[in-house]
Amino acid sequence: MSPALRCHRCGERYEDATRVRCGCGEPLWFETDAAAFTWADRRSHEGMWRYEPLLPIDGPDGLAWAAGGTPLVRSEGLDDAAGCRVCVKDEGEHPTGAYKDRGSAAAVPHATAAGDGAVGTVSYGNMAMSTAAHAASLGRECVVLVPDDISPVRLELIDQYGPTIVRVDGDYGALYGDALELSAALPVRFLVSDDPARISGYKTALFEICEAFAPDAPDALALPTSSGGFASGLWRGIRDLEAAGLLDDPPRLYLVQTAASDPITRAFDAGAVDPTPLSPEETGETIAHSIGNPDPPSGGRALAAVRDTGGAVVSVTDDEIRAAQRRFAVDGGFCVEPASAASLAGVARLSERGEVDDDDAVVLLPTGTGFKELGAGDASVATERTSRAALPERLASLLGVS
Repeated sequence: MSPALRCHRCGERYEDATRVRCGCGEPLWFETDAAAFTWADRRSHEGMWRYEPLLPIDGPDGLAWAAGGTPLVRSEGLDDAAGCRVCVKDEGEHPTGAYKDRGSAAAVPHATAAGDGAVGTVSYGNMAMSTAAHAASLGRECVVLVPDDISPVRLELIDQYGPTIVRVDGDYGALYGDALELSAALPVRFLVSDDPARISGYKTALFEICEAFAPDAPDALALPTSSGGFASGLWRGIRDLEAAGLLDDPPRLYLVQTAASDPITRAFDAGAVDPTPLSPEETGETIAHSIGNPDPPSGGRALAAVRDTGGAVVSVTDDEIRAAQRRFAVDGGFCVEPASAASLAGVARLSERGEVDDDDAVVLLPTGTGFKELGAGDASVATERTSRAALPERLASLLGVS
């Protein structure tokens, strides 16, 4: 049986393990009974399931066993670029090349255990690939909603795992809410970016980092931020280890956004509790498309995480991202996607501002490999196409619902 869900903001508690958001509007996460946990309670596994006592489900079948256990590398070559002592937690080493596998490793088995039907997601990048791969490994049908103008490269990457791909015309950002409604109306469970089980999976990255540093901890963690889900997971992990008495001085969380779409940065600078969604006129094009989110569903929780840990949110330009991507490769030997390179660019900017000291131990979390950016694409990938208005009926047809 899954543990209960709780809202970080108002404290409301829910027993419905399929619920995603609180009545107050904030995303939920699973309660964790971490007070009695010690490092001796770890399992013998190499990946994220070594922390099974702190996860909402027992170790599942399928690809989930390959998630976690990514390398933590001391990278002296990046010290000059960052202005501090750098370690790199290379999340691009996951089966589908991104940290999303931590979330899918918990969320997809959790959804399949809850009942029959398909699983799905709203994504045209790493989360789509990850959800489809984990569903395939469990023999579960998967539906992926993507924007109508998706590139052939991305279609090819998603299609290799055999999901049903539905290209949706209209306001793609609105599909987050649509997906929650569709989950209630059709035999498909859409695992959105801040699904509580995803957040539980993400926190294992924090456990791995702190276990490696124990009994000490890094001074800070820096990660690119879009929806705020990964930041939420790391903060949940910090709170778990604090409750267990295993983390006396938690690392500061530094979140990095693209300047082309940075609602969380603007809210942080303004002292706001929640980010204000950006209009199309306020949103620009960026090479860091994975973090170009004008309306982050977990933005408020990400801001709470930053303030609770004494961190900051910063935005960087595409030119800074390109330079950092080059430094990651040439000085560190890491091939990272542009969004991941934002972590290094952000820390460099924070160092220049005096918020990061040269003797600080900072862990950069490049969230995805850059190798997926190098494909040529295949325009022949088969997809479905529909409008938002016709989406429920079309999905029902695809899922064989009469």
